[in-house]
Amino acid sequence: MTRLSFDGQLSELNQSLIEMGALIETAITLTCKALVTQSVELADEAIRCDREIDDMEKEIEHRCLKLLLQQQPVARDLRMVSAALKMITDMERIGDQASDIAEITISMAGQPYIKKLEHIPAMAQATVRMVTDSIDAFVKKDIQLTRSVIAADTEVDRLFQTVKAELKDLVRHNPDHIEQAIDLLMIAKYFERIGDHAENIAEWVEFSITGKKPVKFWGTPKERREIEEA
Repeated sequence: MTRLSFDGQLSELNQSLIEMGALIETAITLTCKALVTQSVELADEAIRCDREIDDMEKEIEHRCLKLLLQQQPVARDLRMVSAALKMITDMERIGDQASDIAEITISMAGQPYIKKLEHIPAMAQATVRMVTDSIDAFVKKDIQLTRSVIAADTEVDRLFQTVKAELKDLVRHNPDHIEQAIDLLMIAKYFERIGDHAENIAEWVEFSITGKKPVKFWGTPKERREIEEA
């Protein structure tokens, strides 16, 4: 494979990641709208998106492995393809969690909410931005954008703690609400996990650019040495 052909395939890989990111954004947005409006139809659409996301993960994984086997890239190219493989794992899990939220939403359909939904939609909007920005950072090789995504996760965590405290207080005063409170807490926890996965994506983007990444995301010492020496 010539360098020109390899660059063309890298460009196609970028485009596939953009498309997968857009589908994840759609899944999260549909999930949030379904939750707010208690729409079973929108929740079903979000679940269907997850199936498409699963298919895209397999397609991109195949593309990455093909690049590794045919070209045997070194240094920065190797980091880019390796990072893409790690990113799609987090992206697929985001799709799973959006689907999980949709399923809980369906189970609560027809029940009036025990409290006004304020902070959970804010969590959804923040995670959509994090996913979009992390993919943009990969395509644009923008280190500052990865840092802004990582910083944004702090706000998602803060919103989760707010939701948790509010639900805890609500149940304390009205134990009859405990079942739905648990469902809403699970939804908030899924959005918090989506934020964590978006942060992971940003961390892998930073690795693809600089070759450096926090140890907690790097695997074993042996795996880190192998990547650094490539």
